[in-house]
Amino acid sequence: MRRAKSIAINVFLVFHLVAITCWCVPLNSALILSVRGAIRPYMLWSGLFQAWDMFSPTPRSVNAHVEAAVILKGGRISTWKFPRMEQLGFAARTYKERYRKFVENLQEDSHALIWPDVARRIARANNNPADPPQVVMLIRYWSDIVPAAATSSQVPEHARIFFEYNVKPEDLK
Repeated sequence: MRRAKSIAINVFLVFHLVAITCWCVPLNSALILSVRGAIRPYMLWSGLFQAWDMFSPTPRSVNAHVEAAVILKGGRISTWKFPRMEQLGFAARTYKERYRKFVENLQEDSHALIWPDVARRIARANNNPADPPQVVMLIRYWSDIVPAAATSSQVPEHARIFFEYNVKPEDLK
């Protein structure tokens, strides 16, 4: 039993070392591309994926974050915020880093299929039987990143509702 446990741990470690190396290495050989294709579902599911678009070929030109406005049955509006790395301490940032990756991908139109699931999850997180959520709106906030020499004032922040979901009673279970 002890030997089987040791072998399982070693297989786990070797798999992760190979997977992360093949995922992150900036080469596009046939072997590496086939390994990436095979491990892609696992890397995305686990949050271990890494995209190099932060550095090249074109770094992000906007600073963006997502929040949700939850309209409750009584008319009150509650704000639900995803964790923002710049507002967290070191330990919390380390633990919640996957939220940054999730939110970066969430706001892209190519990931619209997950928007209803995210809205349902936020509705459940804000569920109060006395005043249940009726509508969840996902809102993208962004401001342009400009060189420091190009501006002497604050860059304006923009906002856009990119998804609105009408909550059904079965969503709250």
